Amino acid sequence: MDLDMKQLATAIKTIAEEKNLPEESVQEVVEQALAAAYRRDYGEREQEVRVSMNLNTGDLTAYITKEIVDSVKDQNFEISYKDASVMKKNAKVGETIEVKENIEDFGRVAAQTAKQVILQRLREAEREIIMNEYEDKIGTVINGIVGRVEGNIVRIDLGKAQGIMPRSEQIQGERYFPGQRLKVFLKDVERGFRGPQLVVSRGNTQFIEWLFRAEVPEMENGAVEIKGLAREAGVRTKLAVHSTVQGVDPVGTFVGGHGTRVNAVMSETGEQEKIDIVVWSDDLATYITNALSPTRVSKVEIDPKSNKARVIVPEDQLSIAIGKGGQNVRLASKLTGYEIDIIGESDAAQEPDKTEAKPVVQKLKKKTELESSLLEAIEQHGTDKE
Repeated sequence: MDLDMKQLATAIKTIAEEKNLPEESVQEVVEQALAAAYRRDYGEREQEVRVSMNLNTGDLTAYITKEIVDSVKDQNFEISYKDASVMKKNAKVGETIEVKENIEDFGRVAAQTAKQVILQRLREAEREIIMNEYEDKIGTVINGIVGRVEGNIVRIDLGKAQGIMPRSEQIQGERYFPGQRLKVFLKDVERGFRGPQLVVSRGNTQFIEWLFRAEVPEMENGAVEIKGLAREAGVRTKLAVHSTVQGVDPVGTFVGGHGTRVNAVMSETGEQEKIDIVVWSDDLATYITNALSPTRVSKVEIDPKSNKARVIVPEDQLSIAIGKGGQNVRLASKLTGYEIDIIGESDAAQEPDKTEAKPVVQKLKKKTELESSLLEAIEQHGTDKE
């Protein structure tokens, strides 16, 4: 016999224990594979077959679903009413019934097929259970080790599973190499035709928020909170923070004594990424001013309808306000949700005063009034000549 049932029954328990899978799930996978093997050796491909295995003895029993008919034409799919009534007292023609058959042996080909199906299904079951376990961790930071770097994709070993980090989720300028230990943000579990896979990130804003959450215990009790976060990974991050407790300095709390807390976050994201921590305010003009830190702002003009703000700054603050490549004003816009336009004081002074009275342009008369006045002018002209 190519497939030792007693040995297989023992293997089910071992596999379940080693792979941390429920014994029932492993048994179900094996029984499905054995049902396919039964159809190959004893029945037809289209047959509806259920196989049950006794894990203690290794005995197999097949249950074949058959239709109850008056006259049997195909024994693989049909059973006579006479035979069915012996198995079931209230059997009726047209109904289906499961016919029990003991399995003694499998052919070599069927046994080999069963082995392959069992291994494949076990891998699928293991992967599915692991993915379900990681679904509970979506939106959290976990530890990982770089497994392989394949072009723009970095594969991260997360323990029981492997995650992928696409280029869009990486920190700009950060180098990755096999064996490197990293913290990553579990962004999503994607299920595709190749099976489920974990998507991790180091470049998104939630990663920064979670790093600060680990360094700032005051966030847990709600004494301080992050109200806004804008990030260009590997370059710069702006963080708007707020205190709910009177007397607590939100910026100082996030920076930490001698900068210990913010430095711990920066050491994880890379020293090249600068972090600006500013005070959030429910007054929009103040919030925009804070968001443009370290710029000195002279005046903020807000247009709520267009979601735009015009910020006037001293001439020597223009480059600071805009930032390298427009970085500072761009992040401030993301943080506040307003499109910010930076203008120097001298340019603002040269602009015409919008409050000056504009010349009133008389409206054209109606067509009939215009015609009448023309006729009057012509008649008057003729009278003058006489």
